[in-house]
Amino acid sequence: MDILQQIAGQLQAGDEEQVAALTSQALTQGVGVREILNHGLIAGMAVVGEQFKRHEVFLPDVLLAARAMYAGMDQIKPRLLAERVPTLGKIVLGTVQGDLHDIGKNLVGLMLKGAGFDVLDLGNDVAPEKFVETAVAEDAPVIGMSALLTTTMPMMGRVVQLIRERGLEGKVRTIVGGAPVDARFAREIGADAYGFDCVNAVESVRRLAAR
Repeated sequence: MDILQQIAGQLQAGDEEQVAALTSQALTQGVGVREILNHGLIAGMAVVGEQFKRHEVFLPDVLLAARAMYAGMDQIKPRLLAERVPTLGKIVLGTVQGDLHDIGKNLVGLMLKGAGFDVLDLGNDVAPEKFVETAVAEDAPVIGMSALLTTTMPMMGRVVQLIRERGLEGKVRTIVGGAPVDARFAREIGADAYGFDCVNAVESVRRLAAR
């Protein structure tokens, strides 16, 4: 088994110390930073995502794997910055105004980072204008919004409305999710996608960012 497969395997096992040590070892051996990122860390996280989708692993396992991935990312971050390795794109992420719940949003953020996206997490209780202004300022093609309260869901529609008002339709796309949100609501407010779980959200963001 080569060192990239070892990194991916230890990441799946959630062993952050081993992932950090193996990543450092790979750098010492002269393995390219892109190879470590794509064929070690992202490859390992992709397997965890598929296992989660098939209910073979559960939320604690995903969080352990994400922690291990960050341990590896800490090792390669200076080289990534130095070599300007491109990400799959930027996504603005946040829980909408009036809503303080962020567990689901945080999990989606972890999975997006694990897939190779640059996640701009605005936290919770985010005003509609903040979503749009950040997307414009950062040249991010996707906005992801989460809500757990039915009373805050209309804020998602407000973000979509702002995008239209500012002539950004087709340039900035939206994905919505959260316990009370469904595909019909996403269609009603004009969102571009609905993520029913963290794995599906990543797949949807991939499609939106590639347009």
